[in-house]
Amino acid sequence: MRVCTNGIHKGSSKAADITGSPQSKRCVRNAAGMTMVMKPETLTLCAPDLADQLGKWQDHLRYEKQLSRHTLRAYSTDLTQFVTFLAEYTGKTPSLADVSDMGLRDFRAWLSRKAMDGAGNASRARSLSGVKNFIHWLDRQGILHNAAIGAVQTPKKPRKLPRPLQEGQAFKVLEAADLLRAQDWVGQRDRALFTLLYGCGLRIDEALSLNQGEIKHLCHPGNSRDLKHDSKDSGLRRNDKQSGFLRVVGKGNKERQVPVIPIVIEALEKYLEICPFKDPSGPLFPGVRGKRLNQGVAQKAMRELRKTLGLPETATPHALRHSFATHLLQNGANLREIQELLGHASLSTTQRYTDVNAEEMLKVYKMAHPRA
Repeated sequence: MRVCTNGIHKGSSKAADITGSPQSKRCVRNAAGMTMVMKPETLTLCAPDLADQLGKWQDHLRYEKQLSRHTLRAYSTDLTQFVTFLAEYTGKTPSLADVSDMGLRDFRAWLSRKAMDGAGNASRARSLSGVKNFIHWLDRQGILHNAAIGAVQTPKKPRKLPRPLQEGQAFKVLEAADLLRAQDWVGQRDRALFTLLYGCGLRIDEALSLNQGEIKHLCHPGNSRDLKHDSKDSGLRRNDKQSGFLRVVGKGNKERQVPVIPIVIEALEKYLEICPFKDPSGPLFPGVRGKRLNQGVAQKAMRELRKTLGLPETATPHALRHSFATHLLQNGANLREIQELLGHASLSTTQRYTDVNAEEMLKVYKMAHPRA
């Protein structure tokens, strides 16, 4: 194992105030700007050389790899837990040299601790992925090398099937989405949002990231006349031949186009007519104060809906995306088409919906067959 660093270790007289070092301050500033918050108490556990490389690695993930903010936050959490364990495990301030010196037994001890703390296989697999990413990045930068990390086996993750709503349940959600809100425009906003998720198969984050100007070309001018539109500002062309499609930026900053069916356009038009916030560069789905709607608000609205409608706990905003894919498959769409619509990088991810379809068929068989 090797490590190339000029870092200051715990025994040095300069390590008295790690949080005051330029390296740790830089790491906090970058993390905050990237929604990857490495807590100050975590940085106090790191030697300056390790804190500095954590900050540079975070820059790499956001600006070069362009990972989604959810992945960035997950990686930040993984490294926070790893550094905390390393400090307790070694009984000193962990540095790059300590990371380089970790053996297979040490990594296994870390995963065992996570298991004792209640982390399941999926959680431990994700944490291991985050730590591997950091160590492999250090290796590519010529900073340190640790061969043991490559020998650590990833915990087997259970194959979870998507839990979509039935067609009737999905329709009930869309019909009742605007009934539980005191303000009419808020109810129509929720209805338009859920209709967009189910009608286009968007992720909740993709839908909430849209601006009003990005759907202007879909709406009827008479219904959305209050929305002043400048094609130069929004990057859209009024005479776009693909006016029935919506440009969506998904995971990894990957762009795709999804068709927008009439029922979605109708819900959007009805909502935009009474929305008090009209700004082409503003969020399509604002909160009551005009700022971009938080996912938690949409999830709370769905919880209230499923309680009112007697739906299962699996009825979430993301379940509408699962329902979109499952119902397309049930009605004859092929996997490749669904993969493109969902923005999946791998076809194997989309294939999960065939398992859902087979499971439903088995249920029907058991209920209908006289010998079942």
